Order: sequence, then structure tokens, then C-alpha cells
Amino acid sequence: MIRTGDQYRQSIRDRREVYINGERVRDVTTHPMFKPLVDIRARIHDMAHEPMTRDVMSYAEEGERHAIGNRLPMCVQDWWDKRRATDTVLEEIGGIVTRVGDETVGEMWSLYDGQDVLNEADPQYARNIAAHIRRVIENDPFHVSANTDPKGDRSKPPQDQDPDMLLHVVKETDAGIIVRGAKYETAAAYANQAFVKPTIANWGNEAYSDYAVGFICDLSAPNLKFICRTGFAGRAPAEDYPLANRFDEVDTLVVFDNVLVPWENVLFHRHTKAASFIRATLHRYSAFAFVQRNLKLADMMIGAALFNARQTGLEKQQAVQEKLAQLAVYREGINAHLTAAITLAERSPGGLLMPNQSLLYTGRVLACSELHHMMHIARELCGGQICVTPDKAAFDAEETRPWLEKFYTVNAAWSAEDRRRLLAFARDLLNSDYAGHRLTFQLFAQSPPFAHLAAVWRNFGWNGPLAFVRKSAGLSDRVVSGTTPAEGDPAVRQWFAENPPPLKAAE
Repeated sequence: MIRTGDQYRQSIRDRREVYINGERVRDVTTHPMFKPLVDIRARIHDMAHEPMTRDVMSYAEEGERHAIGNRLPMCVQDWWDKRRATDTVLEEIGGIVTRVGDETVGEMWSLYDGQDVLNEADPQYARNIAAHIRRVIENDPFHVSANTDPKGDRSKPPQDQDPDMLLHVVKETDAGIIVRGAKYETAAAYANQAFVKPTIANWGNEAYSDYAVGFICDLSAPNLKFICRTGFAGRAPAEDYPLANRFDEVDTLVVFDNVLVPWENVLFHRHTKAASFIRATLHRYSAFAFVQRNLKLADMMIGAALFNARQTGLEKQQAVQEKLAQLAVYREGINAHLTAAITLAERSPGGLLMPNQSLLYTGRVLACSELHHMMHIARELCGGQICVTPDKAAFDAEETRPWLEKFYTVNAAWSAEDRRRLLAFARDLLNSDYAGHRLTFQLFAQSPPFAHLAAVWRNFGWNGPLAFVRKSAGLSDRVVSGTTPAEGDPAVRQWFAENPPPLKAAE
């Protein structure tokens, strides 16, 4: 059943070997660079118990309560519930966090849809993925995803370079497989388990490969090393960098130094078809929560920019309104894709309900590819003071406080302190090291831009436009390679059949 925040904290107080900034971390729950995110994850657990948020964050099944984020999506309402739960978390904590579990558990659902592929290798693998999905629902772990490798020389197949550069199987035993290599994973140092799978699709000429392996990794397992990048929390005062100090998610190079993976945790092994399948469908579900974060990020940019325009009395200028409108169009474009992806959801091969794939993936391209443009518009609207305003200490110092009170007080409604707080928020959101890190993270967190477009290519309903032009131009069937495309997107057609527009009053 759902854990409490303290139970989560206790679950990661183990002997894991964590390093940050050259230091061995003995307790990630208290270390200043990890504690803010550990506390947020703990808060999510606790929200599932509190009367005000319990029914939003959890559901009852057979006398137990489970997390909404982990629930298998079977109907449209399940997706509305997941969207509401995520929004509730982000609004409660007052910022954006990307790796807290609800956005990664869906990757296992994608493999669940591929049980027929797994059965080709070994029917036990299909049973394993079903068992792990049930275990996540029942045990409520902090589940993350391990995808990206150190890469190495990408002009060569993995077999022709350092074998440890990419994660691979080195031995099979009665107890399980032994793996070596490394993966980058955000939040691994303070999570419970990870779904580990390959990123490459170049297996050389091998039909089977030791690099084609996927498994659930217990992050407290022996022989794991967590080498983390230095976090932003604590590097500068929280008053000056309110987002970096609260919402930085620490990225980790997880080194597998001959790690034993029990057979019951192996989801596929030496099976390139399964590896290729999971790469093609990995974000079938998880992209939804990821894109939803961009929606809240757009809200933060709009709020910061509009407050600044109102502070300085510029919101009535047409040029300012136009730029604010551009931010609104970006925001509502994301909102429309998410809403339509739920409304026109599709049944998956495994019997689950997945967001409309074309709408979800095109929404992700919009959210990620336009983000840097929107950040620049928000910078313009916030003005140059976000990069020149003194820090909080100067506003407090006896010698400088009177001058800063004079020059930063706008009117009776906007004191110098409120203006300083808004500018500090906008600086951290748009201009800081943390802002640059988040921009890059949003661009690459699920996959690089070319893979985003490849997902659109695989999922867009090409048959609809082809059929329309074939009919309009009077083309023969053989022009479209002998196929008979459906007359439009069948999911859209079905939805309009089930939801006809209301009759006009005159009718």
C-alpha cells in the first residue's frame, strides 16, 4: 500500500555508494544537495494520506489504497485522474519536478504492451514485467528510468570499443545475469528502483547481443556506484535563487561493477527485437506527464512576465500584449494537445488505454522545440533588471538598504521586497545556471529532438491526408502502393460519431 514520507526516507538509508563533488555521501536524506528533492518525494507520499489530497492522489482497490500515478490506465477517466494528481503536486510544491516517479512508471507499461515480443524470447519475461507492474502498484516505490549511456565512439559498434562503455551482460548464473557498464539517471541516488534498458539500436550484425538487455534494478544492490554532478542547492542563497535551491534534480552516472540481476528482474536478454521494440514505444505513456510539466513551466513564465509588466505599468501597451499573447498561444497549444490526447485516447496492443499517440508526440515536439523561444520572450517582458538586480544581502545591509528601497519600490502596491522577490524568481527561471540546465534537460530528457520527430513519423495518421488527396485528385489506388488508406483518422471519426455536435437552436 502507499508509503508515508518517512517510510520512503528510511527505504533509501542503505549502504549505497553515492559521491557528489568528490565527497562520499553517507545519508542522501540529509545531504543539502539531495534533501530538497527527497523532501518533495516524501511530500508526494504524504499527500496520499492527508484528507485534503488523499482522493486526488490515490485510489482504493481490494481494501488498500494505491498511488494514482502507478495505476494502469484502462479508461479515459484514469488519464484525467493522473493529470489532476500531477497538477496537484506541482501546485502544492510551487514548482516543477520531472523525475519523481509518475513520469517513468509508464515505460514499463510500454513493455507490457510488447508481451508477444517477449514471449518470442522466453515466456518468463512477459510474466516478469506483469509481476513488476503489480509490485509497483502494491509497494509504491520511487521508480525511475535508466536509458542514456556514456556513449563512447558512436562511429563504431559497441563490440569494437571498450566493452564497458555500454551496459552489457558479462555472465549468466543460476541466480541471474551479471552486468557491467554505466547509465546516466536523474534521481537514481535517492530512488528505489530503475527500469534499465539500452539506448542504442546498432547491434552490428548480431541477431542477439549482450547489449540488448532490459531489467529492473534494485538501486540498493551491491556493486553499484552513484557518481553525481554537483547540485545547485546551497551554492547561492535561497532568497536569490528560489527555484535552484528547491527543485534541482541531481543527475547521476550509475556504474554497474559486476552487478547481479536476479532472473525474476530480467525483462529481456540477448533479444534485439525486444530492445528495438522498447526504444520505439518507450514514451507511449510517459510522454504525457513529461509534457504536462512543460505546461506548468509555461504558466510560470506567463505569471512572471505578466506580474513584471503590471509592476512597471506596461501591460496596456500593444507590443507587450502581443508578446504575452505569444506565451499564451504556446501554453494553450500544449494544453490542447494534452486534452485532445486524452479525449481521443487509443486502445493499446496490451489492452491498456494510451493517450492518442499522434497528438501526444506532436505536443511534445511543440513543448520542447519552442521552449527556448518562449523563455526569450519572457526575458524580454521581464526586462534587463533580472540580470542586474543586487542580491538579497544588499537589500538587508544597513548602508545600501535605503537606496534599494528607494529605487525598487514601484508604488503602494509593489514594495521593494516584492519587486526583488519577483526579479529573483524570474532570474532563476530564465537566466541562471539552473535555468540553462533545465532548458537542456527538457530538450533531451526523454530523447533528443530527432527522436521526437521520429516518434511523430511513426504515429501520425498519414493515411488520412493520402486518402483525401487521392479522392480529390482522382488518383488510382495503385498510387499509394496498393494500400487502401482509411478515410481519415479512425480514432477521430469514432469520437465524432460518439459525440455529435449539438443541434443549432433553429433546428
